[in-house]
Amino acid sequence: MERTLEFYGNVLGFRTQHFEGLSYGMAVRGDTELHFWACADRHIAENTSCYIRVEDIAAIHRELSPKLASLQAVVRTAWGMDELYVIDPDGNLIKFGQESTQP
Repeated sequence: MERTLEFYGNVLGFRTQHFEGLSYGMAVRGDTELHFWACADRHIAENTSCYIRVEDIAAIHRELSPKLASLQAVVRTAWGMDELYVIDPDGNLIKFGQESTQP
């Protein structure tokens, strides 16, 4: 839990809170609140994701680029979204998305 919350706090800019003894933590940024629980089955994290809608995907990319060497470019999807993908150290996939402004 400590590693997870450290990543969300130091890299992704969330405020974090850890509940000792409960193996539970929270990360908050703006109106987004993520909850984490300890799980020994990595398959669960690696086969799910969390989608966070943002107003300026380019600004998120600029903010995270210096902190994440593996960060790729924003992807334009066939369903009309511009998306940015981040995989945390525990295998959780976080998708940031904004409706595309281009056809």
